This record gives sequence, C-alpha cells and structure tokens, in this order.
Amino acid sequence: MKQGIYTVTGHEALTKDVYRMALAGDTSAMSAPGQFVEISLPGFFLRRPISVCDYDASGLVLIYKVVGRGTEAMAAMKEGEKLDIITGLGNGFSPEKGGEMPLLVGGGVGVPPLYHLAKRLIAQGSRPFVVLGFNKAEEIFYAKEFEALGAEVAVTTVDGSAGVKGFATAALPGSFSYVYSCGPMPMLRALYLATQGTAGEFSLEERMGCGFGACMGCSIMTKKGSRRVCKDGPVFEKEELAWQI
Repeated sequence: MKQGIYTVTGHEALTKDVYRMALAGDTSAMSAPGQFVEISLPGFFLRRPISVCDYDASGLVLIYKVVGRGTEAMAAMKEGEKLDIITGLGNGFSPEKGGEMPLLVGGGVGVPPLYHLAKRLIAQGSRPFVVLGFNKAEEIFYAKEFEALGAEVAVTTVDGSAGVKGFATAALPGSFSYVYSCGPMPMLRALYLATQGTAGEFSLEERMGCGFGACMGCSIMTKKGSRRVCKDGPVFEKEELAWQI
C-alpha cells in the first residue's frame, strides 16, 4: 500500500446517488482489479474505503454511492481539489483464472470493481459475459462502458423497468468458465447456488474501520476460520465462504 495526494480531474453524477470521480496521482501500489483505497476527508476521523473502478499509470477512477455524511462531502468536491488517499489495499481478483468465457456479476455498487477486471480479461483474450443487476432503470450505470470494452452485457432490474426482470441470477448464460462477482451478500449467496460446480471469486461488501486488518471490525467466518475482509479479502474464493444455506 502507498499513501499520496491525488488531484480530482473529473467528477460527475452517474445516477441520483452514484458518482464517478477521476483522480490523478501515483498508482504504483495497485496490483490487481478489485482492490480498494482509503480516503481521508476533511472533518472526518475515519478514512472512507472505496473500491477502484479503473486505473492506469496516470491515475484512478472511483465510483461511489452517497450513503452518509462522508460520501455527501465527497460528492461536493470539485475539479482541482486534492485528497489524501492510501492505495493498493486488499487482495483483488485473479484474471489469470478466468478462462475462455468468464462470467462477471455485479449488483449495484458492486459493479465498479468488475470494470478493470473486464479490461484485463479482454486484454488476455477472454470473452467475458457481464451481468449487471439493479433495482430499477434509474439506477443503471456503466452498462455502455462495459459494452464499449467488447464484453457481452445483460442488465437486470428487480421491477422489470429495464432489461431482464428479476435479480442478477435471472440473466446468467448457459455456460461459463469461471465466476467473478461483487455485490450484496444475498445476491452472492444466490449466485453461489446457481453456479455450483464452477470455481470463482466473490468480493464482499463489508463495513471497515481501519482498512488494514488491525481493528478486526470486518471479520467474517469462513471455512478456514475467521478472516478479515479488508486484509484477507475483499476477494475470496467462493468455495471458501461459509454460506448459511
């Protein structure tokens, strides 16, 4: 991990509550898609953990949802403002395991970390199928961006206002070589049941205190015992997770 000062170079609303922020700065600590950063916001004691949507040598892109006072303050930031950020946190996805036709499933704010993963998979010759699940049409974001990469994309909405009606599992393809996913635990549990027999990796959404594994606040029980989502994850092999089924 590495701490540095980053400059906001772009900031826009994608939906009513979801924002895309581009930042210029050092990304040398980033090593895999699915990692996250910790952002220090003026006036707030704890840093805010945000998953990384995309990055290159010049900077990174974050997509986040306004869920409290911290992210409200973040949403008000303008181009040119600076943020103190720790990058390269957590264990990310393993693109090399994807195979020929990997399946990527994102639910809501679980969509962003799958974007850089899709780029890496396509660059290595894989043909990913991407399922993006939302509650309603007004919440959809980044479907066109995934398509622009060359991925096949299916969108689902719970209320049927766009795409396939139902949860993300309603649009799974007939076959796939590996499974990657990020989203709420009920979605991950349903996806686990729907994809038994195929290996994969799930990124967990968990409230984090420190982001370094010291406070133990994000600990979960797995088949290998207690694990810290921020340090041992957020990406875990799906068969490692102790599902309550």
